[in-house]
Amino acid sequence: MTNAAESHSLWDLVSQAGPVVQLVMFSLLLASVVSWAMIFDKWRRYRRITQETDLFEERFWSGGNVGQFYQSATSEWPDSPIVVMFATGFREWKRWESGERTGSSIGESDKGDLISSVRRSMSVALNRELDQLERGLTFLATVGSTSPFIGLFGTVWGIMNAFRGLAGAKTTTLTMVAPGIAEALIATAMGLVAAIPAVIAFNKYSAELRRLNQKMDNFGAEFLNILERRMSRMRRAG
Repeated sequence: MTNAAESHSLWDLVSQAGPVVQLVMFSLLLASVVSWAMIFDKWRRYRRITQETDLFEERFWSGGNVGQFYQSATSEWPDSPIVVMFATGFREWKRWESGERTGSSIGESDKGDLISSVRRSMSVALNRELDQLERGLTFLATVGSTSPFIGLFGTVWGIMNAFRGLAGAKTTTLTMVAPGIAEALIATAMGLVAAIPAVIAFNKYSAELRRLNQKMDNFGAEFLNILERRMSRMRRAG
C-alpha cells in the first residue's frame, strides 16, 4: 500500500504524463511564475506611487510658493505620475508667464489659449503615465481567462489517452485508469492555480489604476483653476 502511494506521488504523476499534458503543465507553470513576478512588481510600484501621491497632495495644498514646490517635487519624486503631470502643466504656464513679463504675450484672448494648452499638455502626460502603469495588466487578464481552459485541455487529452490505453486490455479496473486520470487532473489544478491569483491581481490593480486616474484628474482640474485665478490677478494688476 505504501509503495503504491509512493509511486503515485505528485512528481511521479507529472513525470509520467504524456508529452502534450507535460507541455500544458509547463506552459501553465511558466505563466504562473511570470504572473507572480508581475504581481509583486505591481504591488511595489503602486504602493510607492500611492505614498508619493498622498505626500505630493499634502505638501501642495499646505500652501507655499508653487515655483519652489515645483523644484522640490521634481527632484524628490521625479518618476511619480502626478508629479510628471504637474511639472508638465507648470512648465507650460511658466513659458507663458515669462512671455507676459517681457510683453510678448498680450491680450485677453491669450487666456483661453494658455488654459487649453496647459490642459492638453497635462492630459497627454496623464495618459502617458497611465499607459505605463497599465502595462502588464493585459497579461494578467489573459492568464486569468485562458489558464483554466488550457488546463482543461490538458485534462481532456490525458483522460483520452488513459482510456485509449485500455482499448486492448481484456479486463479493466480502476487501478489501471486512476493514474492516468490523476495526472490529467493535475493540468486543471495548475490552470486554476495560475488563473486565480492573476484574476485577483488584475481586479485589484485595475481598481487602483482607476482611483489614481480619478485623483490625478481631479488635481489637474484644481490646478487649472489656480492658474486661471492667478492669470486674472495678473491681468487686473497689468
